[in-house]
Amino acid sequence: MLEMTIDSIRVSPMNYQRVVILREKNADRYLPIWIGPAEADAIAVKLQDLSVPRPLTHDLLRTVIDTLGGTIKHIYVNDLHNDTFFAKIIIQVNGAEKEIDSRPSDAMALAVRAQVPIFADEAVLDKAGILLDKETGKPLAPGETEAKPAEGQSQVNEEELRRLSAFSDFINNLDLEDFGKQQPNR
Repeated sequence: MLEMTIDSIRVSPMNYQRVVILREKNADRYLPIWIGPAEADAIAVKLQDLSVPRPLTHDLLRTVIDTLGGTIKHIYVNDLHNDTFFAKIIIQVNGAEKEIDSRPSDAMALAVRAQVPIFADEAVLDKAGILLDKETGKPLAPGETEAKPAEGQSQVNEEELRRLSAFSDFINNLDLEDFGKQQPNR
């Protein structure tokens, strides 16, 4: 598990879909995850510390968990199959840890409210993570990285690269001029 931070939420210039960009906390690898507009708004509202007149769904879920004696420990983007990301919300209740299946967008909306860490599985980053060229700011193509996978790390095969081409197309069309710049006071 690698700790991630929310770098930004972007809108695709091609189809206006939202994407949350996670950044590896101790490295320069990014993980783009498409999310719905409602979830993007729910994450952005909390990151920008905006107040809303009524609790949003994720506020309600956090209140329910707290009221029932649970504590959100962290969230975990644990898998990627057929261009679909999977996540778990890790909750501690009555001294036991419970894993709750979740969409990553809902898990992240909850994580920003509870101010808990976001983790991603190394295999997910191997499949869909991107590195940026430090000089140009453009995404590096698979195989362009200086580092080779360490022993025991999975190598992404050609079939996975073909299926993930939609991610590549999306990333290549993003305006990356300010990519990686810190957002003010999260």
